[in-house]
Amino acid sequence: MNDRYDAGYGGDHEDQYELVGYDEYGRPVYRQTTPQQAPQQPYDPYTQQQGYGYDPYATGSQQPVPQQYDPYGTGQQPPVPSYDPYGTGSHHSGAPGAPYDPYGQAAASGQQPRVVAEQTAYIPQQAGPAEPAQSEKAPPRPDRDYRTEQFAFVEDPDAESEDVIDWLNFTENRTERREEAKRRARSRMIALVVVLALVAVGGVGYLWYAGKLPGLSSPDSKKGGTATAAGAQNRDVIVVHLHNTKKGGTSTALLVDNTTTKQGTTVLLPNSLALTDDDGNTSTLAKSVEGDGSSGTRDALDTVLGTNIEGTWRLDTPYLQNLVDLIGDIDVDTNADVPDPDATKKGSAPLVHKGKDQTLSGKMAVAYATYRASGEAQNAQLERFGQVMQATLRKLSSDPTVATTTVQTLAQILDPSLTDKDLGTFLAKLADLAKGGDYKTALLPVQNDGTLSEQASASVVKDVLGGTAKSPDQGAAVRVSVQNASGVKDNTEKARVVLLNGGFTFLEGGTASASSATSKVVYTDAADKENAAEVAKTLGLPAASVTKGKVTGNANVSVILGQNYKPSSS
Repeated sequence: MNDRYDAGYGGDHEDQYELVGYDEYGRPVYRQTTPQQAPQQPYDPYTQQQGYGYDPYATGSQQPVPQQYDPYGTGQQPPVPSYDPYGTGSHHSGAPGAPYDPYGQAAASGQQPRVVAEQTAYIPQQAGPAEPAQSEKAPPRPDRDYRTEQFAFVEDPDAESEDVIDWLNFTENRTERREEAKRRARSRMIALVVVLALVAVGGVGYLWYAGKLPGLSSPDSKKGGTATAAGAQNRDVIVVHLHNTKKGGTSTALLVDNTTTKQGTTVLLPNSLALTDDDGNTSTLAKSVEGDGSSGTRDALDTVLGTNIEGTWRLDTPYLQNLVDLIGDIDVDTNADVPDPDATKKGSAPLVHKGKDQTLSGKMAVAYATYRASGEAQNAQLERFGQVMQATLRKLSSDPTVATTTVQTLAQILDPSLTDKDLGTFLAKLADLAKGGDYKTALLPVQNDGTLSEQASASVVKDVLGGTAKSPDQGAAVRVSVQNASGVKDNTEKARVVLLNGGFTFLEGGTASASSATSKVVYTDAADKENAAEVAKTLGLPAASVTKGKVTGNANVSVILGQNYKPSSS
């Protein structure tokens, strides 16, 4: 027990305390006494105190003695005993005791000494059990003195938790971005390697195909490889016929689009080119255009040139004029002064002047394309037509839709094999090549007899058209040109049937402007004299009608049917 706060025990302390009662919660109430104060009577719980009453509010007036607590149920109310913590005091009946004063005020009794007003009641704190000696203390335990504030619960909001989550999200997102960037870099690298590998393989394959790999091809193989490559190229070809509606005559050209080499070409075809129809008849290009029409001429050209013409574009001079006006004039390096065909006076200024970069309207373009000076060969006029065609393509739109609209605006009647859309798309491709400088014009060389030479076969037919020249075989059949001067229209057809049945090749020579009384069979070369005699015999003409002279066109023998021709006799 700690005896520091035990009232009345020991004299070592300067301040002494005495029990004055219990508060409303049953706790003892003490007050300080002076050292000179008389000793207090011992506590006797069974002794009734006379003259002291319970004054809970310490008013100082005499109060009747209240009923005291009788813990033993004796029926007697003993006075409030004095406090004896050690139980040494005896039970003295009738001994006066100190009244219970919870507020530390003195009771109204003359026997009880008053306590100084300033001395207030004091409740000392009882100490715990005495601490053992240092040597007797147990070994120290681990520090496990946890406090409530050291624990964080899930339900409790934490101000730092949001920051931690944000930092984790940031770290995770940045890591994911780095990984994604690495994956994209690897994908790009793989794609680049694949592309480079494909390019390398394609380049080696092309060199091998062309026979250009070092050590893998001989000069002969290179030559064969080049020919194979030229034949394997893809070409789109259409034929265009320019008809001069005022002066007559036609001009023909092939428009070639080489989709393999990205090269466009206008191939000019002379009117003297020898053609053979399906019946084996030999004619010229000019006569075929006038007589056989577009379909027959196209097939004959395919046979002679070894090409595959996809369509025919008949371009009359009025449509050419409208086309140039629609696209907004053209620029041509002209090689001659062209007079105005509508001029009424001699000495008028030329419609087209000779010079470079001459701007031509529709009318001027038609005049220049069809112009042929006196004494000039037909090829000179054909080359002017080629200049106008290339200049027109340079000015035409490269957009297939716009080019098709331009063709439709012309309102021309096209060949059934070629529609407006097909022609517009084809011309747009050529226009794109012409604008880029990948376009040229070439003239097909033709010999005097209308056949193709080896030079023509190598430079144009083979390289440009990718075909093989197949001129009519000179030894296959004798070509016979027939002109009707008998005045009977049906005589031409009857003579054709007779000659074909006799094994000859029939060539249409037209109708003479005036009738002739006698018929003639003409040959030029001495080698054809016997052929001429055989022709006269086949037609039922006398041997005197055979004569040497000038043969028209590319025929071996020319026949002029006179009024003495009797078809029935043949």
